[in-house]
Amino acid sequence: MNSYRNSGDLALLGLLFERYMPMLYGVCLKYLKDEEAAKDAVMGIFEELISKVKQHEVKQFRSWVYVLGRNFCLMQIRAGKNREELSLDEVMESLPFLHPEENNQKEEALSTLEKCMQKLNEAQRQSVQLFYLEEKCYKEVVELTGYSMNDVKSYLQNGRRNLKICLEKNRA
Repeated sequence: MNSYRNSGDLALLGLLFERYMPMLYGVCLKYLKDEEAAKDAVMGIFEELISKVKQHEVKQFRSWVYVLGRNFCLMQIRAGKNREELSLDEVMESLPFLHPEENNQKEEALSTLEKCMQKLNEAQRQSVQLFYLEEKCYKEVVELTGYSMNDVKSYLQNGRRNLKICLEKNRA
């Protein structure tokens, strides 16, 4: 850890962090109760770790990083309670016209969805396309787009909301 502090070499911090990833994943899974959210949280903890290690005098890294992980998860839970986050499935379920009985209605519904996707800004459209339709994880979306993790999460949240609004306006 002191080597990282002195050199700023992320590879050194990465090696140290790697040892504790299984423990942190377990902590995150315990608090967040979702495998994907836990994986994303572990990556978020690493991002926080980059700056926090330089700010704090750490005597016992294992216990310190455990507390950092626990606090990170608690903040995620707290933030989740304050804002309603919709999954794309929840958006689709809330719109009955997207579950038509007849084929011509299904085509109309898909056409409406396609039009609404086009109304999203490029970053939202690209993020929603990759995450939901191509089933990429957050990390893959970040790598493919070059956006930061926080930006991708924001684009997905805003994209879902904008899709829901557009679909409700175009309800048949």
